[in-house]
Amino acid sequence: MWQQERSAPSHTTILIVDDRPENLEVLDGLLRSAGYRVKAANNGRTALRLASEGDPPALVLLDVMMPGMDGYAVLGALREQPFVRDVPVIFVTALAEAGDEESGLALGAADYVTKPIRPAVLLARVRVQLEARQAREALRDQNAWLEGEVVRRMEENEVIQSVGIRALANLAEARDIETGRHIRRTQAYVRVLAQKLSTNPRFAGVLTPGYIDLLTRSAPLHDIGKVGIPDHILRKRGPLDEDEWAVMMTHAAIGARAIEMACRDEERSADFLSLACDVAHWHHEHWDGSGYPDGLSGEAIPLSARLMTVADVFDAMLSRRAYKSALPLDEVKAHIVGHRGSHFDPDVVDAFVAGFDEFIQIARRHADPD
Repeated sequence: MWQQERSAPSHTTILIVDDRPENLEVLDGLLRSAGYRVKAANNGRTALRLASEGDPPALVLLDVMMPGMDGYAVLGALREQPFVRDVPVIFVTALAEAGDEESGLALGAADYVTKPIRPAVLLARVRVQLEARQAREALRDQNAWLEGEVVRRMEENEVIQSVGIRALANLAEARDIETGRHIRRTQAYVRVLAQKLSTNPRFAGVLTPGYIDLLTRSAPLHDIGKVGIPDHILRKRGPLDEDEWAVMMTHAAIGARAIEMACRDEERSADFLSLACDVAHWHHEHWDGSGYPDGLSGEAIPLSARLMTVADVFDAMLSRRAYKSALPLDEVKAHIVGHRGSHFDPDVVDAFVAGFDEFIQIARRHADPD
């Protein structure tokens, strides 16, 4: 007499399929004695119905030679049903030729048991398949948890990174009482410009969604160098004289140097810091070479900085300062379009024009308080 399975849970259901009642009776008695719950079908169509009703079976013992719908057809139909396609199937059949077994395994059967069955062997095969399925499900659950944990931690790191960036940017901007929500607006403007320009075949290879996200993340650091500008210049309520302006212009190099030092302190530099360095260093350069600090021109100016230049100038002209009033939207737009090819990259200006309505919405959404 076979030994009852020690670990067979009473809630584990096995579907048995055979067209001969005596075979069903033997299998039913054997499996119930081992602690399993059993569903029985005497033809393929009933088997498919029972498999889809309620909770799916943990395992199917399937006869091959049945009238109407044979075991191969039943297996194929099971594999097409989402809820039972992963349920292991053991063929239990009188077919004993090697080719028969190979055919069944090739169709996706988990195992192959020949009749007359040997109870101990059958129960051992059942246990192995159930334990293998349990292991697969545990591994799948673990992988799903790990993937979720990776996503959660990446999101958490991005939040921490974004908060850190904004905190540093706000530290610089807090000393300049006139800037208000400049950081948030310019960050949004840069994203719009990059997205519009990404439709241009010349830039599609660079302005990928990943690059645009990195650029948007780094944009708030464009004026980080202002921390190195003396208060009497940075907070002056009026136009700067020539000497003061010379000092003010050093904020670009100061910001780039600070970011470069942060990169050197780390074993592996973050990609966004490289973009932040370019933006901080060269967002005051002009397309025609008349900007500062290095007098770069044309495509020698990094694309990230060329995008920030338009965003920064638009926001500066549209914002009220102690020494000037905010300019009308039409005048700001005319200025940028009028300096296409001199102050600004022509392609970036075209992107600005294409996204002008979005610029207006951003300006209104993040307007400085009165």
